[in-house]
This record gives sequence, structure tokens and C-alpha cells, in this order.
Amino acid sequence: MADGFPPVSEQMELLLRGAVDVVEEDALRRRLQESRSRNRPLLVKTGFDPTAPDLHLGHAVLLRKMAHFQRLGHRVLFLVGDFTAMIGDPTGRKATRPQLSRDQVLANAATYQEQAWKVLDRERTEILHNSKWLSGLGAEGLIRLAGSYTLARMMEREDFRARFENHEPISIHELLYPLTQGYDSVELKADVELGGHDQLLNLLVGRDLMRARGLEPQIALTVPLLVGADGVQKMSKSLGNAIAFEDSPREMFGRTMSIPDALMWDWRLLLTDLDEAEIDRQKAEVEAGNASPREVKADLAHDLVRRFHGRGAADEARAEFDRVFRRGGVPDEIETRLVPAGQPLFAVIADTGLAGSRADARRLIQQRAVSLNGEKTGDPYLVLQEGPDILLKVGKRRFLKVRPAKPSAVTALSGRPTKPQAAAAE
Repeated sequence: MADGFPPVSEQMELLLRGAVDVVEEDALRRRLQESRSRNRPLLVKTGFDPTAPDLHLGHAVLLRKMAHFQRLGHRVLFLVGDFTAMIGDPTGRKATRPQLSRDQVLANAATYQEQAWKVLDRERTEILHNSKWLSGLGAEGLIRLAGSYTLARMMEREDFRARFENHEPISIHELLYPLTQGYDSVELKADVELGGHDQLLNLLVGRDLMRARGLEPQIALTVPLLVGADGVQKMSKSLGNAIAFEDSPREMFGRTMSIPDALMWDWRLLLTDLDEAEIDRQKAEVEAGNASPREVKADLAHDLVRRFHGRGAADEARAEFDRVFRRGGVPDEIETRLVPAGQPLFAVIADTGLAGSRADARRLIQQRAVSLNGEKTGDPYLVLQEGPDILLKVGKRRFLKVRPAKPSAVTALSGRPTKPQAAAAE
């Protein structure tokens, strides 16, 4: 019976939306047809090595593709790489990745899973840990697994080849990573494996290992690496261009509004369900000058906040953004922080996180991008004297109330202060 699954053409349209690599597309179409005729869902595997605790919108691209398979009625496996994460994925690395302890991996995995339910259907997601079978391989099993692949084939990888040619170290355990990830597919007999575009070579190792063991190779389907809010590099918390699942509605909305206009079309395609034809229509309207890019971007920001925080929070974030940044208002909630009296303004701005460095703070002040209680200033050496609260505004989106006090009354800050809660990145 085919009643349990949509027509193959409809499934392919959804599954190929935003995809980069499909190895092999004809085989995917055939498996979907067999799935319908036998009323048997495909087994779709996606591995996550929890090397950090938080998810961001870059992860959402892959999670959404998993959700597409769920929507079509297929089995989706959220595979926690608690074994492979302790090896460390060498993909794209110029140096050996630090190895994590099992406790670190499991703690990160717990956070991953809770955040993943913002995108995936919890009730229709199967969770497995690859230590279940990889830990049991033992030394003999790992040696046999290593014997099923050649060093020459492994060195075809650009990251390994570049490090070798530059005389940079490659640890032996890094060569085991693609093999252990590929063995997951052998153990699970996966029909499809999903991953980011940078994972394609790892996914292809899984196909090779399956073929060598007489199994039909899995389909490898990859999605793009989402460009971050800076519009240049892939989204990464370490690069400061990420929007996290756990960011507040206000911050998520504000940071989305800060992305370059050209980026919002890819974000629409990869992070929302808006029809591709409608995305193309809106893009044409903006390029023709018949629609406001700010309004289109605000619709995107509202959609993202709604998906992660609910419609009410999205409506509030949009209303506040409109009031503050279009009409010159100030946020309803602004953090107040004690600062040492007698410091020059540029030092206060830098030390409270309103600028990336003291040099940046001086530059912003000299460009008259800083105001105190609504009055712009161009003097970076203006000294803040002990007294009442001062409302600082840096750029269009960063606000903080500071209360200059005697240095002895100011609690020492450990490390670099966090950015004010009311601020959204430029």
C-alpha cells in the first residue's frame, strides 16, 4: 500500500529543498518508491558529535531536513556520537582537535537533545548512542575496521592532504574518525545519512564500508553550511556570528535584522517553510524597488522568533524593535551596571562590553555613534563622575545604564563582562 506516504515527486521536492549533495538522486527516488509500495519507512540517520553544549541556527538547517523526513513519515535516528566525539572530527581542521571526556560529551548531548525538540518531533525521533556498538569492537575490531580502508584513499581528503603537505601533525586516531562514523551506517543499515556539506567525505566512507559488506550503500544527502550574521563566514559561536536557539526573542529578532540584505534569501530558504516561488517573488520585488528589504527581513525575524519562542514573543519582539530602532525609543528593560567613577568614557564602553575593544570604543565615540542621556558626544576622554545613572547608547541597538560610583564600591568583574541584555549585535 502506498497510502501512508505522499507521491514520490512531492517527497523529492521537499527533500531536495536547499540540499547541496545527493549521492545518488536516482537511488533516493527508487528507495522512496519502494518505501511507498511496501509501506515501509526509510531509515534516516543523522549523527551529532556533541562537542559543545548549545545549538544555533546553523544546526537548525540540518535538523529541519531531518524534520522533512519525519513529516513524510520516515524513521529518523538522532545518533549521539558519544564514541566518535571522544575521537574528534578532523574535518576542516588545521590541527588535531582536543579530545573530550565521556562525561563532557554526555553533558553536551543532554543539552543538544533538549534544544533539538524546538525543531524535531520528540515523539517521532529515535535516539541512539554509537558507543553501544563501537565500544564493543575492542582492539581487534578496530584493527579489522582499519584494514578495510586504505591510507591512500584517506589522504584524498583535502584537510588531511593539506596538513601532510605542510608538515603539520596528523594523529593516527584522526584517521579512525571517518571509519567509525561510517561503521555506524553499517551497524544501522541506514537508507539515508544526512550531514552538512563539509561532512560529505565522511558520509561517502559509510557508503564504501556498506558496499564492502554486501549492503546497499546509503544515500548521502548534505545541506549547506549556513552563513552567519556577519554575511561572510559560516555560522559559529566562536566567530561571534551565531544566533543560538536559547537567545532571547529580542536578541534573536535584533540580530536577524542586522544580517546583510543579500543573506536573507538563503535564510528564508533554509530556515523557514516559505514556498520557494514566493521567496523568488519577494526577491524580485525588492530588487525592483517595489518592496522594502527591511520589511521582508522583519518578516523573516518574526518567523524565526515564532518558531523558537512562540507567536506572542515574536509579536512583542517585532513591536519593540519597531519602537526602539525606527522611532528612536529605548527598550523597556535596560541593565544597570556599577562602573568606577573617574574613568574616561571609552574605557567604560569597552569594559562593559558595548565595544569590542578600547580602540573600537574610541573610534565609535569619535564617529559620534555614542550618546549619553540622549546627547551625542565625540569626546572619548570624557570622564564619568560619581552620580546618578547615565543611559549609554552605542550605535543603533546597544543600550546600558551605568552608575558611576567610588571604585571601592564597584564589585570586581571577573573576566570580560557580557554584553548588556538589552543589546543586539550590530
